Order: sequence, then structure tokens, then C-alpha cells
Amino acid sequence: MGVDPTMILATSHGRRTIDVIKQYDATRANWEYVSEMEGRVPREFGNDAEEIPGARKLLEKLDDLNAPWAVVTSGTRALVSGWLHVLKLAEPRTMVVAEDVANGKPDPACYLLGRSRLRLDERSDLVVFEDAPSGIKAGKAAGFKVVGLATTHTLVQVTDAGADWIVQDMRSISIKDFQNGKVTFEIKNSLIT
Repeated sequence: MGVDPTMILATSHGRRTIDVIKQYDATRANWEYVSEMEGRVPREFGNDAEEIPGARKLLEKLDDLNAPWAVVTSGTRALVSGWLHVLKLAEPRTMVVAEDVANGKPDPACYLLGRSRLRLDERSDLVVFEDAPSGIKAGKAAGFKVVGLATTHTLVQVTDAGADWIVQDMRSISIKDFQNGKVTFEIKNSLIT
């Protein structure tokens, strides 16, 4: 599209690709094009993928406990499915992807839809794990607690977005229990509380 990739990378993380493309070429801002393009990323660059340390262990523990969890992402279904396959990560039973909402993050609709798909009511305490400022803002706007990950943005950016806690990565999170519909977890080595 003739746009400097560093400019796109500086503003795209945590946002839907369709919203980013609209800024540069509205004719390509359609789900067919975006899904095809995003679906190629895991296939062509899967060897470059790096897991967020501790994420696999956390997902496996949630699955072992049969606890409710969801992936709520600005990525398309093609992108998420591709990465889950390439990385061989636990498949979420509940997922909200870019195509599922009219507006991307920081709009809270994605997280509210996630709560609905998990069949949790408005009184439920939910915790969002987010690495992007737009996602942190979306989680807070939905009324949820947010653990910010300092994995893709600076500590200042994650702090300024309003995360309740900030950790370096998922190794700081340990699942302790799942009883009476509630997951108990511990945060160690928090950068900011």
C-alpha cells in the first residue's frame, strides 16, 4: 500500500487490521481481503513466532480445571486459528474475533460479547490479560479488571492505558484454584499495582 511498515507497526498492535487499512486504502478494507492477508501470516511466518512466556502453562491450567476463559482479539478468525495451530496452544471454547464486533478496541463491545459468550452475568468479576493499550482501555471501559503485560509496549504506555496490575509476562500469573465458578490466581513480581 506504499506505507512505511514501521509506521503501521507503531500504531497497529491491538487494533483490528480492517481499521488500520481504512486509514490508508479504504478499497481494501473488507473482511475477505483482511482475512486472506492475516491467514497467511502464521503459515508464512510461523517459525518466527515467540510465545509470551508463561502463557501456555496458564492456558493448560485453566483447561485442566475446566475453568471458563476466552480469547478476545483484534485479529481475524483466520489469524487466531492459524497461530493456535502453529503454536499448538490450547483451543479456546469461547472466542471473540475482529469480525464479531462493529467497532474494534478500545471500544468495550468485544469484551462485553466475550462475557456474554461465556454465559456470565453483569455481576461476574472478570479479569482481562492485555498487552496493547487499546485492549487495556477496552477492558477497563467494559468494567473489568485488567492485568497489563509489558511484552509489546513500554511500561509507560501500559501504565497510561490504565491497567490495574502490570507484569512482565505470564510467568507472573499462577492459577491457584477454580471453585464455585471463580478462578483464584496470584500475581507475583508485579511491576506496578
